[in-house]
Amino acid sequence: MSIEIRVERPKRIGAHSHIRGLGLDENGKAIKVADGLVGQLKAREAAGIVVKMIKEGRIAGRGILFVGPPGTGKTALAIAIARELGEDTPFVAMSGSEIYSSEKKKTEILMEALRRAIGVRVREERAVYEGVVTSIKVRRRRHPLVPYMAVPAETRITLRTKDEELTLTVGEEITRQILELGIKKGDLIWIDAETGRVYRVGRVKGVESARYYDIETYKYVEMPSGPVKKRKEIVRTFSIHDLDLAVASQRALISFFTLGVEREIPPEVRKEVDEMIKKWVDEKKAELVPGVLFIDDAHMLDIEAFSFLSRAMESEFSPIIILATNRGIAKIRGTDLESPHGMPLDLLDRLLIIPTKPYEPDEIREIIKIRAGEEGIKLDEGALEELVAVGSKTSLRYAVQLLEPARIIAERKGRDTVKAEDVIEARELFIDLKQSVKYLKEYEEKFLK
Repeated sequence: MSIEIRVERPKRIGAHSHIRGLGLDENGKAIKVADGLVGQLKAREAAGIVVKMIKEGRIAGRGILFVGPPGTGKTALAIAIARELGEDTPFVAMSGSEIYSSEKKKTEILMEALRRAIGVRVREERAVYEGVVTSIKVRRRRHPLVPYMAVPAETRITLRTKDEELTLTVGEEITRQILELGIKKGDLIWIDAETGRVYRVGRVKGVESARYYDIETYKYVEMPSGPVKKRKEIVRTFSIHDLDLAVASQRALISFFTLGVEREIPPEVRKEVDEMIKKWVDEKKAELVPGVLFIDDAHMLDIEAFSFLSRAMESEFSPIIILATNRGIAKIRGTDLESPHGMPLDLLDRLLIIPTKPYEPDEIREIIKIRAGEEGIKLDEGALEELVAVGSKTSLRYAVQLLEPARIIAERKGRDTVKAEDVIEARELFIDLKQSVKYLKEYEEKFLK
């Protein structure tokens, strides 16, 4: 039996939080509305072929480029590719403009992004104490410097399985972890016998005197069997950049948290980490998890960055690089040369280019329905049609952005359903790009130059 450690982060409603995959059938054909995606059938089918190439390891030395007008789903398709590759697939998104910093070299920022987009799944067998907490008592002592303050000193904790019960006395460091995690009766936990790390697996029902609630933040699990102390395979997943930071901090004799985001990782550290990973892989202790590096507004990169990415695609440790741009013929930054999408021709020759097209009104309608459902906004038919008309005349993004303002306007009027009049009022308060240009021309003389 193995344990996999994942870091759970609070979820928020993002622009693409509804996307679950590419929405393809068993033959690789796109379903018009599926997995949170609407339309873009050819682009989705092309992305499905890319996913198959990635899974079969046949995309080495190449990348993907999504090209299309603003608001045509380029970012959504990149996220959908990551979803298709599996929920554990690292996905790093950045904008082309993020590489320009006064604190780091452009190539260093790109290298960090590349290495954050590659996971290393490490497997190791450890001795652990695992069981359901049936009793827990924390002993406190006076703080040596602040006498009126009590600090945790030790904990007596009883763990139980189906076959054994064991009481442990643990020290201050483990006690601190138990308090920080909020461990209580009924929790299934394990404690690493070598490092003292505490991990909560879930809740077990039926523990005497444990308090249970109708809604729990942790899942219910079965009580384990066997002895409390046992050997288990522990699975930890890190990014290569995490390992870079850890090794660099050890070399500098400073803590991991004080290394600082301004410091660049030395090349010899990365070489040491690469050799360490190769050794783990050869010994079957770890496996690589290639992720996705998505660079939006790729035309903002310059000639140096493009050259770096070309080399990176051929490196041994390289994620799937996906670029996106809404530019036509444009200058390559750092040169006076014009090129398709503002990118060098030799880089474009390495990319599988997937075009996206503007959405039709029926597709806009379905997308707005999905976004409204994701954000919990009720629309009547009139409001929906008004938003479809707005999306067709201006842009899909503008129509989606009006959803929340229209909901607040309806709420102030004592309604929980958005009507067409709420959308119209929101449009009067928040103008689109064309209205902004018209406003600028009308009051041009009053603006500062």
